[in-house]
Amino acid sequence: MKKLDWYILKKFLTTFVFTMLLITVIAVVIDTSEKADDFVKSGLSSWQLVTHYFIGFIPFIMSMIFPLMVFIAAIYFSSKMAAQSEFVAILAGGIRYNRMLRPFLIGAIILAVFFWFATQYWVPRANEIRTNFQSTYIDPHSSYNSDPYRTNNFYLRVNAETYVGLRYYDTARKTAGSFFMSKIKNNKIYYNLRAESMHWDTAKKNWMLMNVIEHTNEGLKETARKIPEMNVNLNVKPEELRRDEYLKDKFTTPELKRFIKMEEIRGSEGLNTYKEERYHRDATPFSVIILTMIAAVIATRKVRGGSGLLLAVGLVMAAVFVIMDKFSVTFATKGNFSPMLAAWMPNIIFSFVACWLYWKAPK
Repeated sequence: MKKLDWYILKKFLTTFVFTMLLITVIAVVIDTSEKADDFVKSGLSSWQLVTHYFIGFIPFIMSMIFPLMVFIAAIYFSSKMAAQSEFVAILAGGIRYNRMLRPFLIGAIILAVFFWFATQYWVPRANEIRTNFQSTYIDPHSSYNSDPYRTNNFYLRVNAETYVGLRYYDTARKTAGSFFMSKIKNNKIYYNLRAESMHWDTAKKNWMLMNVIEHTNEGLKETARKIPEMNVNLNVKPEELRRDEYLKDKFTTPELKRFIKMEEIRGSEGLNTYKEERYHRDATPFSVIILTMIAAVIATRKVRGGSGLLLAVGLVMAAVFVIMDKFSVTFATKGNFSPMLAAWMPNIIFSFVACWLYWKAPK
């Protein structure tokens, strides 16, 4: 690291921090104005709002805008240096173009590594605080969140042969109004069990069934018996029986991996949302490096219009990146598009864009 590297790296990081803090403050002000009525209705004090909501909201909003703020910061300070002919002087002094881009790459890697750790562990913990407040004080009063067809019924596969269903499940009491279990082999039901009710047995750590009727079918032989109560181990814990639209945001990456693996064993559907989130947490930090190099290649040249024109170009490219990312997520969660490919598609396309811009850049 030479003085030139430290000079460019310092400008890069300080501009990014200033830009990030400025946009975050604006986002907090806008969010506060939108949720002012909900904050008043919650009855919480100002300090409680900080500890129960904003301490989670700020990392969330920073994680959303992080790659774009890196991109804008890189374009802004680079265009300022280009307008003052600093890059012209650097190249005229015998510094190769690739060597001049080194501090940009170093800064991008530093920010990308920090962002990767944040998305894997820190942001999910912040999201847990934010979403708990959201689901408790805001969503119940929202007309957009009402679903008359939503019930507390759960249907899942416990293993390769066993399918279960719970009706009218109460998450607070850990009880269900009725329960059924079927075991299927060679496309035939050989075991069927129905219970009038069930609840979680805290002592035995399994489920207690009440008024059970058990049927077994072995070829031509069929038996049935009535059991007042029995315990079954479904490999499903009460905390796993919940409808939480924010669940993927609360899990750290190791927890998200375990959840996906367990749900795949159970044969659950609709896992593309969780898989896309899993791959997106790796793809987004990598986009920081790609966007930084694009910004460096674009903004280090001196053009007519100055930094204003370059910022406009940067904002357009950032908008295209965001739109492409949202479309990929939609295709993965609502269609049959590969979640991994959906998460990495914007990075793949913009990597080619970065290579083309580098090839065309005057050196």
